[in-house]
Amino acid sequence: MGEHAITLITDSQTGENYAASGFDVLFTAHHSTVLRAAYRVTGSMQDAEDVLQTVFLRLLNRRETSVDSTKLESYLCRSAVNAGIDLIRSRQRAPTEMLIEDEHHSPFGSADGETRQRELRERLRQALLTIDPHSAEVFALRFFEDFSNAEIAELMDSSPKTIAVTVHRAREKLQHLIGQDW
Repeated sequence: MGEHAITLITDSQTGENYAASGFDVLFTAHHSTVLRAAYRVTGSMQDAEDVLQTVFLRLLNRRETSVDSTKLESYLCRSAVNAGIDLIRSRQRAPTEMLIEDEHHSPFGSADGETRQRELRERLRQALLTIDPHSAEVFALRFFEDFSNAEIAELMDSSPKTIAVTVHRAREKLQHLIGQDW
């Protein structure tokens, strides 16, 4: 049988081509972006590290990988968002576990505000799991990764108007689910 090679991925900034032999260079160049995106979705460094591994292992294990060099970072970020959502779905926790307060925080002042923010973020992550995966991905790219609607549309081969509608509907649904305005 023939040998399966990974099609080269060209980094537009360095002009370097990555194949299996240069995978460590690709990982070094982009692991922090993937880790940040995963952390924003999962809220846990341990889960973010699991997602980081998943994203790069999937990339490495593909028989052929072809990614537009100008979109490599966006591609990896999108992969991290999707893998993070998948990981959260697979590890759904009981609602009481989500709202356990950190015993080191005072119930007064800024510590109380931090606790409420942490609870709100966790409720948002859980609510994301209840909406359709496409909407959850678009929402996470827009609000966790700060991509513009045009950037998301290009990444997802869609129109900015379609993305804007998806963002609006996802936001309304999530607001209803968690009972918060933002």
